[in-house]
Amino acid sequence: MSTEEASRLAVATLKLDAESVDLGSREGVSASLRRAASFMCPTSPNRLVDAVFSAMRPLRTCELSRDDVVDTLELLVASGDLLELRRENGRSTRLLYLAPPSYIELVPGTYLLMGIRPFDAPLLEDDLALDIDYENHTRILKLDSSTATSRLGALGLQRVMRKRWVASPAPELPKELIGRFRARLDVAGEAGQLDGLYILDPLSSVRYYRGRWRVPVPSDTGDFVARRPQAYGADLWCLLRLQEGFPQRIIDLPVEDSVVPGRDEAWRYQAAVDALSGSPQQFRIRQGVTRDATFDFFLPLPGFAERYLQLVGLSLGKTAGALFSFRVPHAVAGEVAAFLTDMLWMAQEGEASGVRNAHHRRDDR
Repeated sequence: MSTEEASRLAVATLKLDAESVDLGSREGVSASLRRAASFMCPTSPNRLVDAVFSAMRPLRTCELSRDDVVDTLELLVASGDLLELRRENGRSTRLLYLAPPSYIELVPGTYLLMGIRPFDAPLLEDDLALDIDYENHTRILKLDSSTATSRLGALGLQRVMRKRWVASPAPELPKELIGRFRARLDVAGEAGQLDGLYILDPLSSVRYYRGRWRVPVPSDTGDFVARRPQAYGADLWCLLRLQEGFPQRIIDLPVEDSVVPGRDEAWRYQAAVDALSGSPQQFRIRQGVTRDATFDFFLPLPGFAERYLQLVGLSLGKTAGALFSFRVPHAVAGEVAAFLTDMLWMAQEGEASGVRNAHHRRDDR
């Protein structure tokens, strides 16, 4: 069997259309992760990524990176297919669990499906399964709104209310969030010897996420978002205090909400740091010829922001010149921009100075 034939067979096994979906596409990687998770969970993010990557790589005619699989897994966690929770068994580890089968009504007649059944059992019965649209990492079902609740409920899917799904932290100023986290660091225990550390450089470009990560150097003094390895599971997210490159104090994330992944708190903390330093994280709006606008992002967003965007728009995955993009109707583009500015202190491309001045005016008050 040729690589192409094996790839098409794998796509068909994942119950996707082999004529229109490539195994290495966002749809293909998402389906592969769901299938593997149905057998492996609870498991660590690293084990799940390695299993899928090692299975898919020989079947790809073009290069598939491990980072591609990691990025897709993070989207599945953010969109509610998987839960990443802390487990205490002598040591604190973060493990992935299958989220229960559920759905959320985007608009009457259109439903976002979430959750995974064990052992690759289908989420829906065959006649409805054929109607699922796979859009990047999401699964969308269009169904008569007058019967949707009863039909989906009969199949064991729980309805998730919109307000609960997009629950966001309270709006606050960047310095308030930073002060709260740094107060925790002030009373944290000594860090001790830490090997394999990577820190997110606050002076690096807010336009290139992967380029922001580096190892500590002797000139590093202050508080940094960091990642550190652990014996089992994915690298831990943490907030680290350095003095001339040496760790002084450390707290593992999350600390404010044990249900959210540590990266969510880390990314919002870093957004506050960038905004307060006068270099807020940016988004770009591209106006299309249709009634939609495309929002381009250059850094990852916390899960609550991802869920909000999924509710009002459509994920386009990675696009040219951006880490990922969302398409939203023109009618809500202003609302989306305001949400990003209020909750993550972001600035529209070309307007960073205006947002910076706005934050200064708020601080003065």
